[in-house]
Amino acid sequence: MTFQVYDTTLRDGAQREGISYSVVDKLAVARLLDDFGVGFIEGGWPGAMPKDTEFFRRARTELNLRHAILVAFGATRKAGVAVADDPQVRALLDAETAAVCLVAKSDIRHVERALRTTPAENLAMVRDTVAHFVAEGRRVFLDCEHFFDGYRFDPAYTSEVTAAALEAGAEVVVMCDTNGGMLPSRVTAAIGELVDRLGVTPDRLGIHCQNDTACAVANTVAAVEAGVRHFQATANGYGERPGNADLFAVVGNLQLKLGLPVLPDGCLEQMVRVSHAIAEIANIAPDTHQAYVGAAAFAHKAGLHASAIKVDPVLYNHVDPAVVGNDMRILVTEMAGRASIELKSRELGLDLAGHPDALSRVTKRVKELEAGGWSFEAADASFELLVRAELAAETGAVTTRPFALESYRVIVEHREDGAVVSEATVKVRVRGERVIATAEGNGPVNALDEALRVALSRHYPELAGFELADYKVRILEGSHGTGAVTRVLVETAAQQGRDWTTVGVHENVVEASWHALVDALTYGLAKTPTTT
Repeated sequence: MTFQVYDTTLRDGAQREGISYSVVDKLAVARLLDDFGVGFIEGGWPGAMPKDTEFFRRARTELNLRHAILVAFGATRKAGVAVADDPQVRALLDAETAAVCLVAKSDIRHVERALRTTPAENLAMVRDTVAHFVAEGRRVFLDCEHFFDGYRFDPAYTSEVTAAALEAGAEVVVMCDTNGGMLPSRVTAAIGELVDRLGVTPDRLGIHCQNDTACAVANTVAAVEAGVRHFQATANGYGERPGNADLFAVVGNLQLKLGLPVLPDGCLEQMVRVSHAIAEIANIAPDTHQAYVGAAAFAHKAGLHASAIKVDPVLYNHVDPAVVGNDMRILVTEMAGRASIELKSRELGLDLAGHPDALSRVTKRVKELEAGGWSFEAADASFELLVRAELAAETGAVTTRPFALESYRVIVEHREDGAVVSEATVKVRVRGERVIATAEGNGPVNALDEALRVALSRHYPELAGFELADYKVRILEGSHGTGAVTRVLVETAAQQGRDWTTVGVHENVVEASWHALVDALTYGLAKTPTTT
C-alpha cells in the first residue's frame, strides 16, 4: 500500500480561531494543496455546513485536480435512524465525491454520555454507514474520535469499533488523538497492541493528531514508523486549540529524514510557496520560525555559523533549503534567493534563466518590496507583472499599461439618517483619451473599483466579466496605530473559474487597495482576449 497523504485543512484546520474561508478561498486552498501533491483533500461537511455544500457543488466543475481526490466528511447515521433515511448521509452522497470520511465515537464514555446510546447501537451505526457507502461505490475512511483516550480506558470496546468498520469495508480506520494528549511512545504502543489484538496489518490504520502536547508531528511520524500508511494533517498545523499536525513538517520529516516517498516527484519544492499562500488566504501571518517553511528556518547570524557556511552550507543546515523551496539567509548579508524566483517564474511560463540580468533585477526588486511589507507568496499575478516588466525592459519590447492614472479622490459621507455612502472619482488616460468617472460604493475601495470600471468599460468591455471576489487587509507586524503600514490582497474572479490575486502596500489603506486593484485589472486584461 502506498502512502496516503490526507489533508484536512478545509475542515479540521478551518476550526482554528480567526479562520473563516469563503467558498472561493476553499477552492483556492484546494488547488494549492493539489500543487503540493497531497493524495486526499477533505473539503468539509456537506449538509451540516451550507458553505461546504456549495463548495462541493462548485468543485465538480471548477476544480481540475491532478494529484488529489476530494473527500466529503460526515458522521455515521444517527442512533435509531435507518441509514437510508438519515439526511446527513444523503448529503454526503449528494456531494458526489469518490471518497468519504466518517467520524464515529470509539470511546465508550462518549458513546454513553455524549451520544446517549448503547455500545451495541454505536457499533451498528458504524457497520451500517460504512457498508452503505461501500455499496454506493465510495471509498470509505472512518475517523475513530477519541481513539487513544478510549483505548486506554477500555481497549476491548475501542478495538470492537475498529473491527466493525474494517469488516464493513472501510479502507482505513483512522486513530484520532482528538484531545491531543498522547506522546509518541504511547502511540507506538497502542498501534502494536491493536494490530496484535485484531490480527490486522498496520497499513489498514491511519493517524490523526491534535497538538495539545506539542507532539502532533512527532506522534504522526511515530505512527508511520509503526507501519501506518495513512496520515492526516493540516497546512501550517491549523486547527482547533493549539492545532493539528503540521502537514509540511510531517511530509518533510517523512520524505527527507526517513526517505519515504510520500509525495509525487517535483512536489516537495512547492512547500514554502504553498504554505505561505495558504497563510495569506487564511489572513494569518506566516510563522517565520516554522520548521522547513519559515523565513527563519534556514537563517544564520554572523560568526561561527556564517564562517562555516562559506566553506560548505550543509555544515549548518539540516537539509538543503532549496528542496522545500526555501532559501538560506545570512542575516547580516542576505543571499539573493535567485533560485526561488527563477523557479516561480518558470511556473508562470517566463524564462528568467536565459536572462540573468533581468533575474538579478527581479530578485533585487522583490527583496526591496518585501522589506517594505509586500508579499508575493499569495499574489502570483502581481509577481508575474513585475517579471514581465523586467523582461520587457531587457529585451526592449514595447509594453503599455491599459491606462494611466492622473488622479483619484474618495469621499466617505455619513448622513443624518445614519447611512454611510462612499463616492470615488478617477481621472485616467486610456488609449490617448482622458476619462473622468464617478461611482458610489458600499465602502471606499468598492467605490474606487466601480469608478475605475466605469472609466475603462468603453475601451475594455471585457471588464464586465471580472468580479472582485475577496478583499483582505492586514496590519503589518512592527507598525502601530493609525499610521501603520497595511497590506491589501485582492482576489479577482472571471469566467471559466479563473481567478488571480494581487497585492498592494501603503500607509494609506485606500492607496494600498489602489495598487492591488490596478494590478488586478491590468493582469486580467492581459490574460483576456480583447473584444474590441
